[in-house]
Amino acid sequence: MTSRKNSCVTLFIAAIVLGVLTTPFSWSSGILRPNKNPSPGDLLFEKYFAMEVGRIAKESMADIKTLEDWQKARVTYRKQLYEMLGLDPLPKKTNLKATVTGKVDHPEFTVEKLHYQSMPGFYVTANLYVPKGLTKPVPAILYVCGHGRVKIDGVSYGNKAHYQHHGAWFARNGYVCLTIDTVQLGEIEGIHHGTYREDMWWWNSRGYSSAGAEAWNCIRALDYLQSRKEVDPERLGVTGRSGGGAYSWWIATLDERIKAAAPVAGITDLHNHVVDGVVEGHCDCMYQVNTYRWDYDQIAAMVAPRALLICNTDDDRIFPLDGVHRLFQNTRRIYELHKAKDKLGLVIIPGGHRDTQPLRVPVFDWFNKHLKGEQPPITMAADKLFKPQQLQVLKSAPKDERTSTIQDSFTKTAQTTGKPRRGIIKQLQQKVFRGWPAKREPLNVKKVAETQSDGLNLTVYEFTSQAPFRLRAYVAKPQNAKLKGVHIEVINQSQWPQQLAIARAGFAKAFGEEFKIAGTDTSSPVPARSKQAFEKWTQYIKRNGSAYVTLTVRGVGNTALKDEERHLIQQRRRFMLLGQTLAGMQVYDILRAIEAIRTLPPYGKTPLHMWASGSQANNVLLASLLAKNVRQLHLSTVATNDKDAPDYLNLSRIASWPDLIKLAEQRTNVQIAKPKGK
Repeated sequence: MTSRKNSCVTLFIAAIVLGVLTTPFSWSSGILRPNKNPSPGDLLFEKYFAMEVGRIAKESMADIKTLEDWQKARVTYRKQLYEMLGLDPLPKKTNLKATVTGKVDHPEFTVEKLHYQSMPGFYVTANLYVPKGLTKPVPAILYVCGHGRVKIDGVSYGNKAHYQHHGAWFARNGYVCLTIDTVQLGEIEGIHHGTYREDMWWWNSRGYSSAGAEAWNCIRALDYLQSRKEVDPERLGVTGRSGGGAYSWWIATLDERIKAAAPVAGITDLHNHVVDGVVEGHCDCMYQVNTYRWDYDQIAAMVAPRALLICNTDDDRIFPLDGVHRLFQNTRRIYELHKAKDKLGLVIIPGGHRDTQPLRVPVFDWFNKHLKGEQPPITMAADKLFKPQQLQVLKSAPKDERTSTIQDSFTKTAQTTGKPRRGIIKQLQQKVFRGWPAKREPLNVKKVAETQSDGLNLTVYEFTSQAPFRLRAYVAKPQNAKLKGVHIEVINQSQWPQQLAIARAGFAKAFGEEFKIAGTDTSSPVPARSKQAFEKWTQYIKRNGSAYVTLTVRGVGNTALKDEERHLIQQRRRFMLLGQTLAGMQVYDILRAIEAIRTLPPYGKTPLHMWASGSQANNVLLASLLAKNVRQLHLSTVATNDKDAPDYLNLSRIASWPDLIKLAEQRTNVQIAKPKGK
């Protein structure tokens, strides 16, 4: 906000916190620290997340009543999943350039140390376990590794070294097995934790998730397996645990070359992730960019009617049993439509989140049954037979590798064209803001406080943006004056303390109790600078003859989240699992605030000006593309690239920020000060 009216409307910050809920959130999964001393905002967000998860769960595959319904829908579903993994359009299948760098010999099999490029420069290091004495092609297993770091003296040997016992067992029992490293824990170390700890929220804007990169590497792994003369290309299976369990889901769902799948501890439902909080135990490789607001049973059901065994333990804190069971029941409904219940299995073993022999035995038996057509007793244990150094593929990273930076180029972003692309507004609605309510609730605008001072009328209004959020607009206008305009300023949480200080300078007596609720100390003298700022603000309003509104969107003011970095990160991550972002929902709040202000008689047709700085400036810019009759935008420190801007799902795949600014300029007068961009 500019200095003249900066503190303006927020003046009524005086009437801030309602404190509607009183009980702290407790994680039912038990894996995470409880949210001690939650803010009123935390309690609202908890309720909101539960409501949204409930809606998504209720709608998940609700229209599927018959097999015909499913067969029609699954075509659309598969296309949507490709898109949500950043694979639409599908990357070109370039030369894999598969290279064997060495072999390890065992009496029963050989291990080929190899790498391939799933796209140019995107190296995947792997070990191929091949049984000796083969006389004909045999079934092959793609083993995808979980998060098992193997790093010695600063050298990463890949998580394939940690999970080597699986490949060895398959080879000793007549399968070819390709065990591939993941992006983060391979010999070339990349990133899985973009939003979790790297502050790379722009992944959401680019429609990128490390899950998509892993899915693509799996697709190309199948291409490689089918190129091998030892492999029967019609008998391919996939398995892995934890993160590898998740990647097993991606490839089994996307690629029907997989005839049997056995994901272990790799999936649970949205309720567990968002409401129970297990998202806090997972990196980004577990999640698609959830544009179409799926629950995870929809992913599982896409494997039908192929052979699928879901494996878990009864005390896995990051894949809780209740969610796994709900997901299995919903998936079984689709298998029943196919009359293929025998192709779906569920195995629950006692224990926690560990790779144990009791979990492996049912998996081995499943592949014997569905890829070999036999079920002999499993008498051989899966043992680690090699030192990590023996399985190393690369002595050093290739100079052309981009595995470590694949997030920068995996998805295609819109380039600045100088002219807005056709259909941008429609795409924003369908791909960026799809998580907005389909039906807007009544605004239910209520006046919660009012006072007069020094020729000004000061009013606090509340309105429903989206349940359970009742947001506040603090309105100041000259008394007995015909208004020239109405100015709405959307403030950031960082501006809130300043607004409180100025409000206290003018209204400490009128709103004393509300200041106490907000944690403002009213016993000490009001600083002279606050008094001066208040005086300048009142004179500015009188001189300009306009009404000034300070708006606090969700997450700001009385709905602010507790100011702890880890807590804020994980709350933002919950939004992306719902097919939203916090910033994207704040854009919705701004539009609802405009509606609310327009319902008040003095402001119905008054020329509207919008003010904002920092992250809210980008929010206001986007809101202006969807709002009606905004005369002017006054913005400062607008981010002009997605790495500096707030995150909005898929936005960078639709338009660049320079083009969005140009589009806004076609609709309204845009004044931008101090553009921020690299």
